[in-house]
Amino acid sequence: MPGAVAVTGLGVVAPCGVGVDAFWQGLLDRPADGDRRVPDWDPQPWFDNPKEARRADPFTQYALAAAAMALESAGPIDADPDRVGVMIGTGIGGISTNEAQIVIRHEKGDRRVSPFLIPMMMPNAASASISMRHGFQGPCEATVTACSAGTHSIGNALNLIRYGRCDVMIAGGSEAPFTPTSLAGFGNMTALSARGRSQPFDKNRDGFVMSEGSAVLVLEDLERATARGATILGLVLGSASTADAHHITAPSPGGSGAIRCMELAIQDAGIGAADVAHVNAHGTSTPLNDAAEAHAIAKVFGTPGPIVTSTKGVTGHALGAAGALEAAAVLLSMEHRLVPPTHGLVELDPELPELDLVIDEPREWEPGPSISNSFGFGGHNGTIVLAPAP
Repeated sequence: MPGAVAVTGLGVVAPCGVGVDAFWQGLLDRPADGDRRVPDWDPQPWFDNPKEARRADPFTQYALAAAAMALESAGPIDADPDRVGVMIGTGIGGISTNEAQIVIRHEKGDRRVSPFLIPMMMPNAASASISMRHGFQGPCEATVTACSAGTHSIGNALNLIRYGRCDVMIAGGSEAPFTPTSLAGFGNMTALSARGRSQPFDKNRDGFVMSEGSAVLVLEDLERATARGATILGLVLGSASTADAHHITAPSPGGSGAIRCMELAIQDAGIGAADVAHVNAHGTSTPLNDAAEAHAIAKVFGTPGPIVTSTKGVTGHALGAAGALEAAAVLLSMEHRLVPPTHGLVELDPELPELDLVIDEPREWEPGPSISNSFGFGGHNGTIVLAPAP
């Protein structure tokens, strides 16, 4: 097992709160029904001037803000720029810029299309912008694996550190998917809740609630972080990635790909299934996903198994940012020694296996190794293993 990596910084932009403290408080509050948008978003505090902000798609704006918060909380990292990398995942990148410019071209012609369209819409724009703003010259990449992208980005960043390429990685996910066409597409495929209600694992769940936002972690070689006296927020012990090879949107029957992903991540972390104290489930509130994941968790851990929650009851589903937001939720659960409830879960689906789901109120716990799951369209599965600070 190559070894653990420290989390030394954390930044969050989410519908339930901008900033780590607001985000945590939001996870404990009951949300209203309807889609989850970042309220009253003002990008200006994160940019030098209005023109610079206008030339960044909202998904890049969110990532730049979250990265700035994360780096501030990490303190001076004083690393060789060539050994600091950036890995920000997204599902659909700058879709709002893309859609707006398509309308402009249709209505006003080719010459009115913005010359900034391509650098604003490209999925690697968030990673590139963070790299350029802070002068980081190590690997700068974007993981684009639908709803698994944030989790895969953290896992990929973990490996760049523990295999010696980088000393520090800025990793996470960002998404701003609210466009008329995007909403129509997800709605017409019946993925969205008709009631605008996120109800993970509930018998009446009918789809997910769209969300947006970003979470960014500063990952750092543990020995290096300890030597510079950094505050360690937690550890990333391991990760895994698998493919269902089954269907473009539906999970494999019985969650076979998810089972293998969790097993490989636990193995990569150098622990056993019995050591896992908590699972932050993907838990989207769609009938097929929740059923497949519940059966997969029961298969890996037995019943009732470790404490399980889905924070999407509050945050909604932020697609490529979801895994990063949920990693942040796990780290904060460890800090506060409290697991947020699965909001929206009123009546557990009786056809699901018995799980130790946190319902109604937050639950006190003794923090221990925890996993965060993400499962994306295309059959992409991602799991990371997190642990409390040593």
